[in-house]
Amino acid sequence: MSPVSKFHSPVFPESLSNDDKSALLRIARRSLTEKILHGRRWDPQNIGGTLAARRGAFVTLELRGKLRGCVGLVESAHSVAATVARCAIAAALEDDRFSPVGPDEAPQLAIEISVLSVPKIIAVGEIEIGRHGLIIERGPFRGLLLPQVALERNWTPERFLADTCIKAGLSADAWKSSQARILGFSADVFSESDEPSEYVVGSSLSSAE
Repeated sequence: MSPVSKFHSPVFPESLSNDDKSALLRIARRSLTEKILHGRRWDPQNIGGTLAARRGAFVTLELRGKLRGCVGLVESAHSVAATVARCAIAAALEDDRFSPVGPDEAPQLAIEISVLSVPKIIAVGEIEIGRHGLIIERGPFRGLLLPQVALERNWTPERFLADTCIKAGLSADAWKSSQARILGFSADVFSESDEPSEYVVGSSLSSAE
């Protein structure tokens, strides 16, 4: 099955092709299968082209239409292929909002991948719902939400900012502080199916739902 792209941004220096997306979905699936069903780590080999680029990525897992895990790296020192493999395992086993995924659940998981652009400072007036994800930082606090969160929940930019602050453990209006940094990023988001999903994320390694 060809991957279904829910969101796409032209911000990437080199866009992911459908073949790239299919390859990343296969990598995530195999990484999950090898670890959860066979107890061994698997790393993608002989990676080249776009998939060798260093990019941040999040992997979201759903089970019967409900969030089962979401973990990612905002920026990565590894290829996007290796990052996806790692984040798939982390989403299944290390998202502390959920118990670890069991062998009986693994084959039923639906996988969605978000490959990120490099985050940059963004003005409040520049935020576009459905295009931008947000990171808000103040002191030791940091919160991140993916672009699809605001779009699926029909949020305004102000609501998006407020919930990103809450994700960071800050007050909802902390984004108005001169000490807060607001960063925006875009994401190429694709999945194995076009089923709608519900989200929220942590951060590097982080979840984004």
